[in-house]
Amino acid sequence: MEIVGISSQEQDAIFRVVAAILHVGNINFAKGQEIDSSALKDDKSKFHLKMTAELLMCDPQALEDALCKRVMITPEEVIQRTLDPIAATVSRDGFAKTIYSRLFDWLVDKINNSIGQDATSKSLIGVLDIYGFESFKTNSFEQFCINFTNEKLQQHFNQHVFKMEQDEYTKEEIDWSYIEFIDNQDVLDLIEKKPGGIIALLDEACMFPKSTYETFSQKLYQTFKTHNRFVKPKLSRSDFTICHYAGEVQYQSEQFLDKNKDYVVAEHQELLSASKCPFIADLFPSLPEETSKSSKFSSIGARFKLQLQSLMETLNSTEPHYIRCVKPNNLLKPSIFESVNVMQQLRCGGVLEAIRISCAGYPTRRTFYEFLHRFGVLAPEVLEGKYDEKVACGKILEKKGLKGCQLGKTKVFLRAGQMAELDARRAEVLRNAAKTIQRRIRTYITRKQFVATRKAAIHVQSLWRRRLARKLYDHMRKESAAIKIQKKTRCCQEKNKYTSLRAAALVLQTGLRAFAARNDFRFRRQSKASIQIQAQWRCHKARSYYKKLKRSSVVTQTRWRGRVARKELRKLKMEARETGALKEAKDKLEKAVEELTWRLQLEKRLRADLEEAKAQEIAKLQSSLHGLQNKVDETNALLAKERESMKKAIEEALPVIKETTVLVEDTEKVDSLTAEVEQLKASLGSERERADDSERKYCEVQKTSEDIMRKLEETKEKARHLHELLTRLEEKVSNLESENQVLRQQTVSMASNKFLSGRSRSIIHRSTDSGHHAIDSRTSSDGHVSSSSLKELPEVEDKPQRSLNEKQQAPRTSRAALVKGAIRSPRNGSTKQTPTDHWQEIVTHLGSFLSILKGNHVPPFLVRKMYTQIFSFHQCATI
Repeated sequence: MEIVGISSQEQDAIFRVVAAILHVGNINFAKGQEIDSSALKDDKSKFHLKMTAELLMCDPQALEDALCKRVMITPEEVIQRTLDPIAATVSRDGFAKTIYSRLFDWLVDKINNSIGQDATSKSLIGVLDIYGFESFKTNSFEQFCINFTNEKLQQHFNQHVFKMEQDEYTKEEIDWSYIEFIDNQDVLDLIEKKPGGIIALLDEACMFPKSTYETFSQKLYQTFKTHNRFVKPKLSRSDFTICHYAGEVQYQSEQFLDKNKDYVVAEHQELLSASKCPFIADLFPSLPEETSKSSKFSSIGARFKLQLQSLMETLNSTEPHYIRCVKPNNLLKPSIFESVNVMQQLRCGGVLEAIRISCAGYPTRRTFYEFLHRFGVLAPEVLEGKYDEKVACGKILEKKGLKGCQLGKTKVFLRAGQMAELDARRAEVLRNAAKTIQRRIRTYITRKQFVATRKAAIHVQSLWRRRLARKLYDHMRKESAAIKIQKKTRCCQEKNKYTSLRAAALVLQTGLRAFAARNDFRFRRQSKASIQIQAQWRCHKARSYYKKLKRSSVVTQTRWRGRVARKELRKLKMEARETGALKEAKDKLEKAVEELTWRLQLEKRLRADLEEAKAQEIAKLQSSLHGLQNKVDETNALLAKERESMKKAIEEALPVIKETTVLVEDTEKVDSLTAEVEQLKASLGSERERADDSERKYCEVQKTSEDIMRKLEETKEKARHLHELLTRLEEKVSNLESENQVLRQQTVSMASNKFLSGRSRSIIHRSTDSGHHAIDSRTSSDGHVSSSSLKELPEVEDKPQRSLNEKQQAPRTSRAALVKGAIRSPRNGSTKQTPTDHWQEIVTHLGSFLSILKGNHVPPFLVRKMYTQIFSFHQCATI
């Protein structure tokens, strides 16, 4: 307090006033001796009254009279009347409220004067910090005033944002449409409009002494019964609800009248003005003569509205900037972010509405110079040309394909998200340019360092190799001499050690062997004696244990059989009285529905795996086909090359034959020419055979490629059939779910029939269990069908339906038993499928499924994955 200019005397007076207010709150009243009078309740109240009078430096009797009595001035006389305990309590609260209000106003004025404000200043910088929108379990007059202030500020905020956007668009002369925003003027009219607003009606009710909060509420209901923003709660006679911009708030009007009254009782004013404490006397200066003996009415709501109007005039005359504070969580702890709470605060603060208004137009805007300076790198040819700034900006936007943006007189207006897109493209261009520069510079620097390093390394290597060679020679010479010396020394030392060690070993061996022989003899003698003792003791112990065990087993069997019999009897009685069998059937059917849903998801995952395997197989076939096609092309090229070589050989050989002159005399030359012709014919025949082989291989390769293409088409056809099969299975699963839903409804309706016999309920329970196992079996068979369709696709279309029909017999039997009341003879139960046959059928299906997978050469990891999913599904169903 000293910092803000409050002296020590004033501090003592402040503490005195606060202590007096606390003591006043502890004063209680009881009925007096006269009618409608009041007096201090007990000694404790008298003590607090005396302490209050001492702190306020006034007369205790005068203080008591001011709290318990009222003076009424009439033209004829002055009448003094007493107050009942309730009215005295209200007077006490008003007294404390008046003192606290005057003290608070004095502190505010003192702090403002201490801080200092220049009254002649032309500029003003102010900070307005208010509570946000409030909606509690109990909302009174304080929340009403705070929410009224938020409504006013929200209207100012919306108008300010909208006006800025409108002025900017009009100034730049761009095409824009009217932006709609939420206007809360109707709520403000409901609260502050004269003479029919809530505040006006509240002031009117406060002027009448006999008015209560109920009459005030009825007045509101009658006045605003057709208003869209005013709602009357159904379960309350005094509450009312106002639809604010941030949501509906229900106000409790019990204390509206008391909290709206703001006047000083004349007796209180007179008492405190006569206080001997200067500070308190200054807080309550003397009133004029005409008002000293009367109470003047003053409304908190009206004064609050005038202050709010003054605040709005100040805000309208300045350029406001808004800061929205968001609380991440209600626990006031770090690293916790409650998204729902934050969104509610943003919605209540009007931030989302402001963002919507801004995004509805052009939230991003840049001047032509800034736009070209930042995004000119996206179109260098535009900067090189001599274009106007506006034309250059338009060419950049046109090149990048941005639509919806506009060019004003001096600025570029962009839609939401377009600025980020341009920044991303600019960053990409700059990143590529930086990479090119870095690559060139790093290449030059690395090359230069490499040449220098290599030159220095060669020189260093030559020096070190010469030095190492000298060191190696010296080391080898010293090592040879040391080895010779060590050899002689070690030989002498080892010989001496061996001699001494041999003598010592002989002595130790002799002693140890004698000691071991004596110990062995002693151990054998003791072992023999202990074995005889143990044999006698174990025989006696086993005989005693056998007798005792025989007696206890007889007793245990007798008691256990009796207990089992009693337990069986009790179980039969409980089964006879049990009424929860239908509920268990319902629960098991719900589990069956969950299992069917899980199986559908499993089938979808299997289908995805099969499609992936199909894609891999198609890729392999295409790669092999491509390789075969390359081989065929190489063979054709080789064949054509060989044909050309054969043609050249024939063309070269024929002229030789023609040009050769046959001489009858030279027989040897004729023979050589004949042999050469034969060789050429043989080579021609071999080349023809190679050409034929190449033709045949080409035909085989072409047939192989045709077979591969045919297999590929068959694989595609199989995949299509598999997809159709999975579609049918999903339809059947959906049908089963609908049937289970109907069955569940039937089970719930049957649960009300409490006249079912115990035997019928047990039959229903057994049928439900069999239905559960049938669902598990059907799940396994479905997995088998979906997997085996890779090889035997024609048989799959009939087998899944037949297998599903077989597996669904148990659930359908259970449902039939539930509908008909499960009244069947025990002999019919013997024809049902036993659990052993059920599991044997599952094992048979799994074996056939595995053989089909092996026949289709399915990869082992896919087989392992399928079986893992099947058994994990069955394990979940069993649990």
